[in-house]
Amino acid sequence: MKVTPEHLAMIREAVAPLDTEDTRARYRAGEFPRAAAVQDLNKRYRWDVLHASSSRNGLIRTLYAAGYNDAHIYTALRAVVADL
Repeated sequence: MKVTPEHLAMIREAVAPLDTEDTRARYRAGEFPRAAAVQDLNKRYRWDVLHASSSRNGLIRTLYAAGYNDAHIYTALRAVVADL
């Protein structure tokens, strides 16, 4: 994984408050915007949680500025956010 342990900890800390059982249940039930178009529910959930957390702290901007691409970030998300 290309993401440093420090950045991985930042991701984990940012998404933990949003990765709740209630949110997970809503995604499993398809109760989120444009649910019918989703091909990979776990991927959509992980990115949505990251984007929601980043709107408060600018984490995504920080990760891209550190030189990570989408694949690096998603690998880190898979390590931090369990499958639905």
